[in-house]
Amino acid sequence: MHETTLRIPVETSEENRTAVILAHDLSSETGDEKLDAITRFAAALCGAPIALVSLVEKDRQRFLGRTGLDVTETPRETSFCAHAMLGSEPMIVSDATRDPRFANNPLVTGPTGIRFYAGMPLISEEGVPLGALCVIDRVPRGGLTPLQKQGLRVLADDVMARLETRRHARVARAAFDESEVKFRVLADTMPQMVWSTRPDGYHDYYNARWYEFTGMPPGSTDGEGWNGMFHPEDQERAWEVWRHSLATGDPYQVEYRLRHRSGEYRWTLGRALPIRNEAQEIIRWFGTCTDIHEHKLAMEEREVISQELSHRIKNIFSVIAGLIGFAARADPQFAETAKGLRERVLALGRAHDFVRPHSSKSRPSSAPNSLMGLLEQLFAPYENTPGERVAVSGEDAAIDDRSATPFALLFHELATNAAKYGALSNDDGRVSLSIAGYSNALWIVWKETGGPPVKRKPANAGFGSQLLELSAVRQLGGKVDRAWEEDGLCVTIVVPRSALSRQPMDG
Repeated sequence: MHETTLRIPVETSEENRTAVILAHDLSSETGDEKLDAITRFAAALCGAPIALVSLVEKDRQRFLGRTGLDVTETPRETSFCAHAMLGSEPMIVSDATRDPRFANNPLVTGPTGIRFYAGMPLISEEGVPLGALCVIDRVPRGGLTPLQKQGLRVLADDVMARLETRRHARVARAAFDESEVKFRVLADTMPQMVWSTRPDGYHDYYNARWYEFTGMPPGSTDGEGWNGMFHPEDQERAWEVWRHSLATGDPYQVEYRLRHRSGEYRWTLGRALPIRNEAQEIIRWFGTCTDIHEHKLAMEEREVISQELSHRIKNIFSVIAGLIGFAARADPQFAETAKGLRERVLALGRAHDFVRPHSSKSRPSSAPNSLMGLLEQLFAPYENTPGERVAVSGEDAAIDDRSATPFALLFHELATNAAKYGALSNDDGRVSLSIAGYSNALWIVWKETGGPPVKRKPANAGFGSQLLELSAVRQLGGKVDRAWEEDGLCVTIVVPRSALSRQPMDG
């Protein structure tokens, strides 16, 4: 590779550094049709048979554009342009045979036979001379007209604009290539499969890990070929999620089974994010595929074990209820107490069944982990259709196994007492249960109407009252207020949101 040496006075090391950079940037310049067109116009403008765009280097001058001359370069020691580039105005040689600088130059005495030369300096943006745009004739001439000089200056500016554009593009391309190399090295060292697409979703890059995992030849999964690597049952779902992301710009995330090089399908988590420019237009998608097969199998196994354990716990409730019923039959005096105890145990069983882990077949019809869903299950024995005798309204709330048990005991007790003594003990009574959410608490109001008239507050707190206190206050950390109004019992329960679920709640 040649290096340009600038034989001009330099005042600072910064100018020297600039010259070296420019020499490196333009050292690989070659001619192009645009520069050839400029030389043709320059030759026609000046009425000369030869025109050149010359880049002067350490040992040679190269012609990046030329008209009327077959050679592409000459030695630097014979260069007219090496002199022309040192000025700021066109250098004009009317008759080279009479100029001491060029009289013995081989380009003058030899077959080329230069007599007339006019060269306009080519100066970089940094002020560094690079060469010249020149016109040459084989006969002596008096010079250039003012219009020809002006035209040559304009054309020289066009040459420099083109060279600078090419230089900046090459620098940017080099920087991009360096960045691309670094990205590929980084991507190939990652344990995950990495891929990239154009804005329209066309897959055009995969890292080495992808080909190692799939065993596919490089390039074989470009475009839409990637989807064929998925399990047939997962392909349409993956396509649907991907199309949604392309249409909306939303992040892409989906689990699917990806074909391993062994032929086995392994569970994989696919993710992708869009890269946007300053105008917020998507210019690229970058994604990863993570092998989660062992984790997925472990989770499925854990879910099966959890469902089996939960199912056995549910059976324990049934066994306990059966033992209570057996004891009641053996001791008739215990029958009434046993009946209430058995119903409470069964209510706990329903609460557990509602919040326990379920398979797709065993899941309750109501929304899982929902307070209203649990209430629907608890009140079902007291009405033929939901809402017929007990109307629940207001805000729903997420619950888990921690709060489901005390809620089940609390509302089972209220419903049982209403069926024995209150609004559900006749055909006309109704119960309204309203739920209102505030930032830190849930307010629940149980209001009975249409039942037997309430004459007075009970003198003594029975087991039911103690159970309400145990459930709402001690287990849920809330408060209970009971009012024996003339048209029926009204119970207000305040429960902190932190007691409802282990998951964080929105305010």
